[in-house]
Amino acid sequence: MDLDISKMTIAAAADGMRAKDFSSVELTQAVLKAIKEKDTEVKAYLTVDEEGALAGAKEADDRRAAGESGDMLGIPVAMKDIFNVKGQPCTCASKILEGYIAPFDATVTRKLREAGAIPAGRVNMDEFAMGSSTEHSAFQITRNPVALDRVPGGSSGGSAAAVAGGTAIASLGTDTGGSIRSPASYCGCVGLKPSYGRVSRYGVTAFASSLDQVGPIVKNVEDAAILLGAIAGADSHDQTVLDREVPDYRAALAGASLKGLRIGVPKEYFIDGCDPEVMASVRKAIDMCANAGAEVREISLPHTEYAIAVYYICATAEASANLARFDGIRYGFRKVGPEATLQSLYDRSRTDGFGKEVKRRIILGTYVLSSGYYDAYYNRALKARTLIRNDFQKAFESCDVIMTPVAPTAAYKLNSTVNDPLKAYLGDIFTVPANLAGICGISVPCGKTSENLPVGLQLLGPAFGEVELLRAAAACEKEFA
Repeated sequence: MDLDISKMTIAAAADGMRAKDFSSVELTQAVLKAIKEKDTEVKAYLTVDEEGALAGAKEADDRRAAGESGDMLGIPVAMKDIFNVKGQPCTCASKILEGYIAPFDATVTRKLREAGAIPAGRVNMDEFAMGSSTEHSAFQITRNPVALDRVPGGSSGGSAAAVAGGTAIASLGTDTGGSIRSPASYCGCVGLKPSYGRVSRYGVTAFASSLDQVGPIVKNVEDAAILLGAIAGADSHDQTVLDREVPDYRAALAGASLKGLRIGVPKEYFIDGCDPEVMASVRKAIDMCANAGAEVREISLPHTEYAIAVYYICATAEASANLARFDGIRYGFRKVGPEATLQSLYDRSRTDGFGKEVKRRIILGTYVLSSGYYDAYYNRALKARTLIRNDFQKAFESCDVIMTPVAPTAAYKLNSTVNDPLKAYLGDIFTVPANLAGICGISVPCGKTSENLPVGLQLLGPAFGEVELLRAAAACEKEFA
């Protein structure tokens, strides 16, 4: 059977398998075929486990034949190369982990397997999730399938490129400062960052432990709801996950409407220096929501101006601590110099194993944590982070969701920020506040530029407000169609 997966959603695939139009094996074969035929230019995938994927598909078909059902049963999922999947490589797109094979499943991997989903392939990313363009991978550069001379965003660029490029039905990514929402915006997908504490991080290689969150990159809001439902929930291995009931997110979408929805539009997110076409698309989308019955009001998030500085202090400090274990002795690539001293082993292993961006962030993080600078930088950043969080809490007293741009520009050209890290960091200006506050956010396509590049609308909801956020996003998606 010749299946076209380029437009196929999780919901449509599940319906097709229930109706016995095709099997999971046939669906998985179609995904594997699409990867071989379409991924040569985009380069979203690092590795593909064909044998394991087909075995998982056969098991899913057997489970369905035995009477089991479920929206994720038999669905192949592309996994960002940061998740441990037993028996598969997990390099985090870094040379320092080249050759590492995961001996266990991350909790989200286990939950996907329990739901019947199939971890089919590893997709590219910025090394250790540090970057916004997927140009900082140690192995290859991923291109935006919408425009091959453009970046797909990052760090989950491989995830978005696979979904948008027709080589994945759905993908799982991580978001530390926008790494799900930005690639989704650049590639024209839907990307959901859940609230901090909604999804387990066990078995997910840490970048910044107080900021990292796992979430879906998919083709529509319904699929985001389905995939979130499969991976959310308490985990004894991760004490930062709250033991709260996981709603039926998909069922909650029924009857989603913009009528009466209170939308806050923060004036601090519409600033000079942004692409006028992007701003115009976002403004038009918000106006469409108002015309559909939403109550739109201007709000203020006054400490937004400190978000980038706070983020790049907190995130790099945590990265410095988390990556200390990759030293050539406890974990990672090992290279001993001719002098064969402990110092030379550290120096050579980390010098050759880590890329420039990772080294830059480790150095920044070590600096802000060092004696004499800890109080001046790190402690002050934590205090400012609390103020940013308080801004959102106050805003959600008067609005249900907040709407903003995802990024100040559409997807930019390859190599345009590699030698200008500050410019790349400023591209996260609209996404990092949500991570600092621990709230949920989603990117929904809302238009295109004159060059046919996708533009994303960001919707933000309060902590553990995913039901309301997804309902609002589904209503927007319907209105924008």
